[in-house]
Amino acid sequence: MSKDSKVPDVQELPQTGLLRIKQVLRFVPVSRSNWWEGVKEGRYPQPRKISPRVTCWLAEDIRALISGVQS
Repeated sequence: MSKDSKVPDVQELPQTGLLRIKQVLRFVPVSRSNWWEGVKEGRYPQPRKISPRVTCWLAEDIRALISGVQS
């Protein structure tokens, strides 16, 4: 993480795996409600339901979002 930014460096983001919303929002500095609105509108990647109470995103999808690549 850079000294003058609270957003961690993308190098800290795992190459593969699943991320919970709290982890995603460390790299995409928006509010939780803004994130869910963006998911609904298609601006952000669609989540994966792991169980009725657990929602995750693929690390690869978040990396693509940060780098500006559409998946």
